Amino acid sequence: MTDRYLPGRDDYSDMLDLPRPVSKKHPPMSLEKRAAQFMPFAALTGFESAVQKAGLLFEEEADRGSVEFVEFEEF
Repeated sequence: MTDRYLPGRDDYSDMLDLPRPVSKKHPPMSLEKRAAQFMPFAALTGFESAVQKAGLLFEEEADRGSVEFVEFEEF
């Protein structure tokens, strides 16, 4: 945490040492379900297979020599 104070914002120092809130209504979510929330494209049906197919098509084109590779300058 930084010691700098941003004008117009609370520094939240009153909450830093509080325990993590635990719901009395809902059981804790499994790690698998929590991880799924961070995989935004998993929600798109067929996205993974489409990416794999595009990769295979690109590899085929590259093997035939019909793809030109361009190197980008580093920033």
